[in-house]
Amino acid sequence: ISFAWTLHSSRQCFCLLFGFTLDFATRSRLVPDQLRYLLVSKPHPLRLQRSVAMVDVSKWPLFTLLSAQELASIRQACIFGASANEAIYITHDDEVYVLGLNCSNCLGTGDSQSTIVAKKLDCLTGKKLVSLSYGSGPHVLLATEEGELYAWGHNGYSQLGNGTTNQGVSPILVTTNLQNKKVTEVACGSHHSLALTHEGEVFAWGYNNCGQVGSGSTANQPTPRKVSNCLQNKVMVSIACGQTSSMAVADNGEVYGWGYNGNGQLGLGNNGNQLTPSRLIGLQGLCVLQIASGYAHSLALTDEGLLYAWGANTYGQLGTGNKSNQLSPVQVMTEKERIVEIAACHSTHTSAAKTQSGQVYMWGQCRGQSIVLPHLTHFSSTDDVFACFATPSVMWRLLSMEHDDFLTVAQSLKKEFDNPETSDLKFSVDGKYIHVHKAVLKIRCEHFRSMFQSHWNEDMKEVIEIDQFSYPVYRSFLEFLYTDSVDLPPEDAIGLLDLATSYCENRLKKLCQHIIKRGITVENAFSLLSAAIRYDAEDLEEFCFKFCVNHLTEVTQTAAFWQIDGNMLKEFICRASHCGAFKN
Repeated sequence: ISFAWTLHSSRQCFCLLFGFTLDFATRSRLVPDQLRYLLVSKPHPLRLQRSVAMVDVSKWPLFTLLSAQELASIRQACIFGASANEAIYITHDDEVYVLGLNCSNCLGTGDSQSTIVAKKLDCLTGKKLVSLSYGSGPHVLLATEEGELYAWGHNGYSQLGNGTTNQGVSPILVTTNLQNKKVTEVACGSHHSLALTHEGEVFAWGYNNCGQVGSGSTANQPTPRKVSNCLQNKVMVSIACGQTSSMAVADNGEVYGWGYNGNGQLGLGNNGNQLTPSRLIGLQGLCVLQIASGYAHSLALTDEGLLYAWGANTYGQLGTGNKSNQLSPVQVMTEKERIVEIAACHSTHTSAAKTQSGQVYMWGQCRGQSIVLPHLTHFSSTDDVFACFATPSVMWRLLSMEHDDFLTVAQSLKKEFDNPETSDLKFSVDGKYIHVHKAVLKIRCEHFRSMFQSHWNEDMKEVIEIDQFSYPVYRSFLEFLYTDSVDLPPEDAIGLLDLATSYCENRLKKLCQHIIKRGITVENAFSLLSAAIRYDAEDLEEFCFKFCVNHLTEVTQTAAFWQIDGNMLKEFICRASHCGAFKN
C-alpha cells in the first residue's frame, strides 16, 4: 500500500487505503461527490500522503563522494541540477548539508564555490523538511514542518518570491502574502514556483511568459500570489509543475491545469496556453489521487488504480505504444494490475509506475532510448528508475530513508550470534566460550547437521570442547554461519581455510582464499603458499606461487622461505626454474 487518504480532524481521523472498496455490498466505486460527502465532513482538508521510500542513495553517483558514516546519517535527500550534479541531504539530527557544482548558488552556501565535501547549512539546522523542489535555473524551494518556506538559487525571474531578481546565495525566508499561512508542499517549474498551504490554497510566482503563474496575464510575478479564478473556494491537496506549466488536484479528485500547453500537457483537448486554471474535462467522473508532471507531459493516478497520460510523446513518455502527442488524457497500462504510484519529473522525459504487487515499470527516454510501452524492470522502487535511467539522473521527489526498528531475518541472525541470553549451546575454545544456537548450526552446516542427528540426543551436551582449531579461527567460522561474511587477517585465514576444508564448507574456503590473496606480502607469501599446498587449494596455490616468483629475491630472504621442509623447497625451485625464474 503506497498511499493513504487521511482526513485530519480534531475529533476523528479516517483512512482509505488502496485496495479497499468503499461499497462492499455492490463493489461499486463512489463518485467524487459521494467520496467528498463521506470524508470531508469536517472543515479540515483531505491530504494525500506519500509512502516513505526505502532507497539506497549511493545509486546516485554524486553520493559516492560521501563516506559510509555520512551515508548512514542521511534521513532525507534530493539530487538535482541540469547534470544531476547538486545534492542536498538532511541527517537524522536534522542538520542540512549540500554538495556539488553550485550552479547559480543553488547550494545556498553563501558563495559560488563548488564542493565535493558536504557543507552544512547552519540556517536550516533543526528545521524538519516536509517538501522540497527544484527548478532548472536552478532554484530550490523548501517547506518545513512549521510551515515556513525557504528559497535560494537562480532568481532572474523572481522565482524565489522575494520581490527582486537578485541571486539567492543562501536560504531566505519567503513571507510576502504568506503570513499566518502554513506551507505544506512546494513545486518548481523551470523558472516559476508553486506553494500549497494547509488550508488548500495555491500560491504562484516567478516566470509567467505562458501563464504558468495563473494570474490571467503573462507578466512575471515577483512575490507569491494566490491562484484563484476557478480554484476559488476549492480545497487543493496536491500540486505539480512541468517546465512551464502548472497543475493542481482538488480534494474531490478534480484536476486543474494552467500555463504552457503547446504539447497538450494541460490535457484540455487543445494546445493553446492557459492563463488561468482550467479543469481537465477529460478526467471528469474520475477521482484523481496523484498527479505527476514531466518536462512536457503529465500522468494522473485515480482512486481505482487507473493510470492516465497526456501531453508530449516524442520519446514515448506517455506509454501509448507510439510517439504521437495526446491533447487529452488517455488510459495506459490497461492490462496491468492496479497502479499504486506514478513518477515523473519536470527535468526529464521519463515516466515510471509501481503496481500493487510491487512491480516497477518505466517508459519514455531511458538512457537515450525511446521506450514507447511500459517496460517491466527489476527495480523495487520508482526512484531507482530515475537513478539508473533518467537523463539527467535526478530525483523525482524528496527521498526519505526513515528507518524503523524492523530487522530482516539476516539482521536478526547476525544480532543473535554469541548471545548468551538466547543460545542453547556453547563451544569452548582455548578456555573461552562462544554462544550459538543448535537450530542455526543444523540449518547452515552439514557437519553439525550430521553430528547432531547421529548422537546429540544421547549425549545432550551443552558445551562442546574444540582443541584442533584456535579461538579466532573457530569463532570466525561460527560467525560466518550467522553472517555469510569473514573478517580475519590472512594469517588466521589459513587456519580457517584448514577448517573449511575439514568441514567441506566450499564457500567459506573461497572466502578464505580471497582474504589471503588480498593480504599477501613478501613476508608471508611463502607461508601462504605452503598453506595452499597443504590444504589443496589449487587456485590459491597458483596465485601465491606467481607472487613468490615475481618477488623471488625478497621472498627467498624471508624466514618463512628457509623454514620450509626440503621436499617443498626442492619442488618450488624446480617449478620456478621451469617458469624461467633463474634466467639472466
